[in-house]
Amino acid sequence: MLNFIYYPVSFILWVWHQAFGFVFGDDSGISWALAVVFLVFTLRALLYKPFVGQVRSMRKMQEFQPELQKVRKKYANDKQKQAAEMQRLQKEHGVNPVAGCLPVLVQVPVFIGLFHVLRTFGPVNAQGVPTNNDGSVRTQNYFFDQQGVLSFNRANLFGAKLGEWVTKGEAALNAAGTSITHMLIVMIPLMIAAGIFTHITARHSVARQTAAQGENPQTAIMNKLMLYVFPIGVVVGAPFLPLAVLLYWVSNNLWTLGQQYVVYKKIDQEQAEKREAAVVNRQSLAPKPGQKPVRPEVDAPDAAAKRPGAKPVTPKTAGKNGGQPATSGTNGSTSNGSGNGSVTEGSAAGSASTGTGATGTAKNTTGTAGAGARSGGSTRPPARRPRKRR
Repeated sequence: MLNFIYYPVSFILWVWHQAFGFVFGDDSGISWALAVVFLVFTLRALLYKPFVGQVRSMRKMQEFQPELQKVRKKYANDKQKQAAEMQRLQKEHGVNPVAGCLPVLVQVPVFIGLFHVLRTFGPVNAQGVPTNNDGSVRTQNYFFDQQGVLSFNRANLFGAKLGEWVTKGEAALNAAGTSITHMLIVMIPLMIAAGIFTHITARHSVARQTAAQGENPQTAIMNKLMLYVFPIGVVVGAPFLPLAVLLYWVSNNLWTLGQQYVVYKKIDQEQAEKREAAVVNRQSLAPKPGQKPVRPEVDAPDAAAKRPGAKPVTPKTAGKNGGQPATSGTNGSTSNGSGNGSVTEGSAAGSASTGTGATGTAKNTTGTAGAGARSGGSTRPPARRPRKRR
């Protein structure tokens, strides 16, 4: 039923056994022990990025923990609304609690798969395979062939068999080629190491929690379980587990300790650099002591136009008479000389091009050439602006 777990686990174990068997020999207990250890390392290497995401998610949750406390107090009597608000906050801060549990959730089926594969390494089909327990010779164990099964059963680590456990009984252990004494010699140090490393790993995780998290009753209970109950459980449950599973547990905790040290140090360094960059940015934007703040300059017309109560200023380009330009004359056009007549080229002789009256011609020709040039050909001076009455 769980072959999709058993086959990948047995394949990784087979690959590492082939690698170390080439160095130490196929039947060496060191080859099989290292194969189990590097099975753990392979799994944890694949889960490195999810573990980093888990740590970052925990850091973000610590940052907005006060907001979560406010939500809990505000909706203490409405659990549905409280859960909705907490999900909203987690979404805004980019936190996914399920992703933080991924490394642990993946390790559980691998542990179960390794436990099952080790139990089914027996030489005959008498255990672990309910559909084929007739006592016949085992010819394969998932990815291992019959030669691999025989190699595992011949191997021993300081006289202890990796696939056996103490509670199996003296008679069964003697039939497998070992004894309780040999098993305890190897198992007791591993039991103690597994319990100590489990406690140190839990203590390292608890030390990263904030004071507010430590005051939470549920968190306090969970911390006590991780610090004391789980390590004691490993020691008490070790005699019921195959020796290779203890190797798995010890190597897994060793990897966790090293990984926590590297990841936490890296994230702490990143946060320190961000804080330093924020301080430098604030200092660069802040005015120096004694310096006046610099305000953006505003053009004078714009400032006058935006002044409350000020009238809009429009340039005057029109003349006095009927909106005609100031350059046009009032006594007639310079082209046809209608009305009083006109002069051409502003000459002093005042000869008209088509003038109709001597009087008008004489009046226009008595002016100097400078008067005509002053107004651009017009004989009338420019209009003056009327003075405002006070």
